[in-house]
Amino acid sequence: MTTIGFIGAGHIGGTLARLAVAAGYEVVVSNSRGPETLVDLVAELGDSARAGTPAEAAESADVVVVTIPFKSYREVPAAALAGTVVIDTNNYYPQRDGAVAALDSQRSTSAELLQEHLGTTPVVKAFNHITSGDLGSQPAAAGTAGRRALAIAGDDADARSQVARLIDQLGYDVVDAGPLEQGWRFQPGTPAYGPRLDAAELERALAAAQRPVGVA
Repeated sequence: MTTIGFIGAGHIGGTLARLAVAAGYEVVVSNSRGPETLVDLVAELGDSARAGTPAEAAESADVVVVTIPFKSYREVPAAALAGTVVIDTNNYYPQRDGAVAALDSQRSTSAELLQEHLGTTPVVKAFNHITSGDLGSQPAAAGTAGRRALAIAGDDADARSQVARLIDQLGYDVVDAGPLEQGWRFQPGTPAYGPRLDAAELERALAAAQRPVGVA
């Protein structure tokens, strides 16, 4: 893996692009407004970065980070992402995204809906329970005492392993929560969402998460 694509270049996307360049990756950044609006970010990132359309970012990369408001997930270019591992950083916020019955009833998760949209392209949920400020300021070398841990979830074990290696290279330990349906354990409103936790603490937080009574 040498190139990471970004569909979305906001706070989380921009921060991840900076971490990726610092770790030796090339990046292709994109947003819904066009490559010309990313000139400043690309200039900051340097020679390892270029801007493109979402389809270009998808087609150019080994791994693609989808980091856009959840309400726009159907705009993600599914055909261009075929055969690529997708990292989903999104969260569902009804006040921003509008009410979605399958999510309000907890029958599904935002990442599972993205997975349905993308078909067989493997989706791994990650980077959704940390702020961009913390993400950019808290990386640490492997083996550092108290190193912050981030959770992942996905249905494809190989894709989860690939994303776990990337997260380690970017400066964080990883706790694998298992299949994508388990991504609810670190979505907004859960103990894992927000606080700085090491791997053991994050494992306990994931285990402590509870869905509303009566919801499968």
